[in-house]
Amino acid sequence: MAEIRLEGVTKRFGRTAAVEDLSLTIADGEFLVLLGPTGAGKTTALRLVAGLERPDAGRIAIGGRDVTAEPPAARDVTFVFQQYSLYPHLSVYDNLAFPLRSPTRRVPEAEIETTVRELARLLQIEDKLKNRATQLSGGQMQRVAIGRALVRRPSVYLMDEPLSSLDAKLRADLRLELKRIQVDLGATILYVTHDQIEAMTLATRIGVIDRGRLVQVGSPREIYEQPVDTYVAQRLGQPAINLLPADLLPANRLAAGTRTVGARTEHIRVTPADGQARGRVKWVEHLGDQSHLHIALDGHSLVALVDPDTALERDAAVDITLADPLCFDAAGRRIG
Repeated sequence: MAEIRLEGVTKRFGRTAAVEDLSLTIADGEFLVLLGPTGAGKTTALRLVAGLERPDAGRIAIGGRDVTAEPPAARDVTFVFQQYSLYPHLSVYDNLAFPLRSPTRRVPEAEIETTVRELARLLQIEDKLKNRATQLSGGQMQRVAIGRALVRRPSVYLMDEPLSSLDAKLRADLRLELKRIQVDLGATILYVTHDQIEAMTLATRIGVIDRGRLVQVGSPREIYEQPVDTYVAQRLGQPAINLLPADLLPANRLAAGTRTVGARTEHIRVTPADGQARGRVKWVEHLGDQSHLHIALDGHSLVALVDPDTALERDAAVDITLADPLCFDAAGRRIG
């Protein structure tokens, strides 16, 4: 495995800066996720590391070696795409073995068989090795695509939203598999996604990116609890964080200069109205182990997390207080 280092990397397409002055280090054995919406520059950053794009400025190093001008084949990286990109006429075995049969590698067939079968066991597709790729389910095809990246043990694994085309259950299953494999192999992975759940569950650290610029880097818990601005605060949390005017609700410990208060659903306390009601329940989402209350409050909407056995129902009048609010200034930057 190897460290990845980007120093002041910029990439423009015409007048548009897809990546702007990006500096980031992914440590050896780290699982770093770049998180942001479509068009934020995540995939361009990944392609720059792979060598599929050349930066207009800056430097890229892998394992301490400057690879800025090197072609993809010289960088010892593998790339897992959003789509499966398998050879449909080949069996699962031959798809997995394909990178090892490259003329530049010439791995003996006996070693190929040992490696492929061990990897198939790791991916839990041993019984599919004789099947053609077209005979597999979506989840199995993505396992093969990931396996083809893992098979030759490169310095760095690059993954471009590899789970986004799967249904919810397969996505959840493969998240667990991918994290287990990364831990078992000690792999260095740079992974991009717009899915906050993937970022929270997979990442050692998350890098939040906006219009080509890296806004914040930290552990999932740091990004969730200590966002640097409202943009980062809205990237994590389901439902999204409530952003409310500072004077809408009574709250202790608001920092001087606060214009917007951020309240996670779990930091809103809702009680039946005692006297003049401040809010009214619009509807209740019963989710089994918890419930979400959607509340209208002086022309604003907010969502609160409550116990599943809450007695509050639709149209109930409620009082609301905040615990541990996040404070943001007029520009959306966090205070404190």
